[in-house]
Amino acid sequence: MKLGAQSISLSVENLQDSKEFYEKLGFQILAGSKEQNYLIMKNENSLIGLFQGMFEANILTFNPGWDENGQNIDPFDDVRKIQKSLESEGIELDSKADESSDGPASIMLKDPDGNIILIDQHR
Repeated sequence: MKLGAQSISLSVENLQDSKEFYEKLGFQILAGSKEQNYLIMKNENSLIGLFQGMFEANILTFNPGWDENGQNIDPFDDVRKIQKSLESEGIELDSKADESSDGPASIMLKDPDGNIILIDQHR
């Protein structure tokens, strides 16, 4: 199973404070904006998403079809293929992609400790 780029999506209280903190750790803005209430920051191959007011808990995120620079990779496993594979393993999904669709879609699940995992395909 090819999950694509991996990042942690952090629910932050103050986007500017978090941005400044992670810049001190060597992260630079890759995508997003203050106006959109989120920033994707990068340090070498490490990605952190900072999201203000968008969700309550931190989320482990995977992006099928993208590398850590947000560039398309081929081949990749479509999120609907990943969904079928997870379901065949008996993994319960909290949200599912429409199997009759193609292109961008996402699924959500939790690990045994309740940590949220988002598999979010953008292409």
